[in-house]
Amino acid sequence: MINEKASLDIQSLKLKAAQMRLATWNMIFQAKTGHTGSDLSCTDILVALYYGVLNQTPKTFSDPDRDRYIQSKGHAVEILYNVLADRGYFPKSDLFRYSQFDSPYIGHPTNHINGIEMNTGSLGHGLGLSVGIAVAGKLDKRDYHVYTLMGDGEQAEGSVWEAAMAAGNYQLDNLTAIIDHNRLQISGPTTDVMNSEPLADKYEAFGFSVTEIDGNDMTALVDALTVPNETGKPRLILADTVKGKGISFAENQAGWHHRVPDEAQYKQGVQELEAVIGGLEK
Repeated sequence: MINEKASLDIQSLKLKAAQMRLATWNMIFQAKTGHTGSDLSCTDILVALYYGVLNQTPKTFSDPDRDRYIQSKGHAVEILYNVLADRGYFPKSDLFRYSQFDSPYIGHPTNHINGIEMNTGSLGHGLGLSVGIAVAGKLDKRDYHVYTLMGDGEQAEGSVWEAAMAAGNYQLDNLTAIIDHNRLQISGPTTDVMNSEPLADKYEAFGFSVTEIDGNDMTALVDALTVPNETGKPRLILADTVKGKGISFAENQAGWHHRVPDEAQYKQGVQELEAVIGGLEK
């Protein structure tokens, strides 16, 4: 088994998350497209995984024993691209090609990009893909762990629950699913569009062990992600987050699910995020 990952302390992880929010905000403004609110809500989750938990680096991405990460909520690809570039999976200069003509850096994850396991973005597929990879790990007697990130609006997809049933049935204790639980989707509150609550009870009924945390609290994230799974049980981390986290006027606003800031909004967002970065650097 490989044992190679980035490992930052909590303060450094918080700083990295603030830096990644700013980098993503800049990229969306430059490209004039992006799922801004979704990117900002799950930033802390991706930073905790890629800089503190995931047993995978650019050097070990082809190793059969590497941990796997599947981003089921593929529309939040801008933060994923920024994290992968920062970790060295591809040059940061490639980020300027995002959503440009003839660029592989498109609006949803594609495995044409180094560091991305699977094409995702059609919601409801990521958990099923992750179940298959976890089953393969069991059959091949590999030690890797599979992580997948879903949105809460995504829970309306029936394929999610077929996959959840399979995960419990096959006792996939090498699988951790995370829900970015910001309670908003493109057309409004998830409870109004298609109420899937209570999510914790439902996943427990399918055989998961469930942990509910503040998904924008780095300490809580790292603690939850580093606790070993209960034997014979897949795990769900229900991560309560704030859509648009870090930008005051975008927080908890469904309208920022997919939206590009104008010049004034962009400058205000930069000021707010730079202030956070400055505070963390002291």
